[in-house]
Amino acid sequence: MDEECIKRAAQMILESIQVVALTGAGISVESGIPDFRSPGGLWTKYDPLLYGTYEGFVNHPERFWEMAKELNPTLENAEPNPAHYALAELERLGKLRAVITQNIDHLHQRAGSTDVLELHGTHRTGHCMACKRVFTLEEMKELSCDGDRVACCPDDQATIKPDVVFFGEPLDSRVLARAAELASTSDVMLVVGCSLEVYPAAALPEYTKRRRGKLIFVNTTATNHDRQADLVCLGKAGEVVPAIVSEYKKAAGLI
Repeated sequence: MDEECIKRAAQMILESIQVVALTGAGISVESGIPDFRSPGGLWTKYDPLLYGTYEGFVNHPERFWEMAKELNPTLENAEPNPAHYALAELERLGKLRAVITQNIDHLHQRAGSTDVLELHGTHRTGHCMACKRVFTLEEMKELSCDGDRVACCPDDQATIKPDVVFFGEPLDSRVLARAAELASTSDVMLVVGCSLEVYPAAALPEYTKRRRGKLIFVNTTATNHDRQADLVCLGKAGEVVPAIVSEYKKAAGLI
């Protein structure tokens, strides 16, 4: 971990008026959730064209529930790691306005972040595709017999769709609009665990750059988009992000 990089990141945050965080799969790897695209990840076991598209879900919902039988325990057993807690602390300190996340794991909220925009939805709720009745994760698990069958609404027997965004399905326009607004009005964006390969989330850093804001990237390895960043801190999110927040607190005279 580069100490000089940590200090520079902390100074950027100190000099900023509003900070926003954009997080991806990389922040949750240390919580035991493999990146879907990495070796051993979900898409190496299940063809995303068959299991991960909206059209595929509508035509063959049983495929999703087959995959969910493996995925749900992984998500449920995961615990927030120090990076999640550090971002929540930065919010409590009044410096971080919100977290924009591509993750569906709910770990930011469990760590204490109160303003979280879930671009790709959440695994914790679902809704009937006919009557729109909302179901909790526990209800969906019971109705699907823990993934052994398709979860159907007890009112009309229509398929229940989890509130995750499938490939080919539009993002929630209100969530996306607010994410764009936050990116456009922040003078620092802290990008953690993102390869910036999935759009429209990958376009959000550009909104911050357009208003001459600074980009701080935190990843374990270099990415193809590092040239966008004003600062790239390489290392584990669970080590780098807490170090940045701790250094910010020192610089701000909070400790």
